[in-house]
Amino acid sequence: MTGIHSGSLDFKLPLMFSDGTKVYEEFAKKYITHKHGFFILAPSGVGKTHFIKNQKEPHWMDGDALWESTNAHPAGEWWTWGELIDEVDQRSDIITMMAKKMGFWIMGASNNWLKPDAIVLPNWNTHKKYIKIREQTNYDGGATSDRLGQVLGHRKWIRQWVKKCVPCFRSVQEAADYLAKLT
Repeated sequence: MTGIHSGSLDFKLPLMFSDGTKVYEEFAKKYITHKHGFFILAPSGVGKTHFIKNQKEPHWMDGDALWESTNAHPAGEWWTWGELIDEVDQRSDIITMMAKKMGFWIMGASNNWLKPDAIVLPNWNTHKKYIKIREQTNYDGGATSDRLGQVLGHRKWIRQWVKKCVPCFRSVQEAADYLAKLT
């Protein structure tokens, strides 16, 4: 599996569907699969990676790793590419849908049409603080303080799921706990 935001295909390459069994088998060696898959949608900088790295058992996977391994995410900082963001998010939705069917629990920021099982939108000041801390300590990709306008736009877009009865939480931990109790 590749690292976050590296090693993916060039976005200009034409894609095709293929058998992804080997990729999913590798994820199944690393993460626990369940009878029912889940997807938590949360914008960049809310603590998804921190949560995933610090979970006691590997239930939740980072959507970025999944989407890059399946070439849904292209190489580079695609989230800065304007109108191409929707295309990347649509590709990611297809992969997320497949992974959920296989019982994986995924957290990520890529989403276009696939209804998430929960969303995370912390208080804005808390969210900005998390982004700043990540920049100053262990930056591993994603939104930075100079892109807060884009983060606000993404938060607004994510909030539309509340109108479609998707539960909204202030923290990744709260969302994960809620969904785990549903099983």
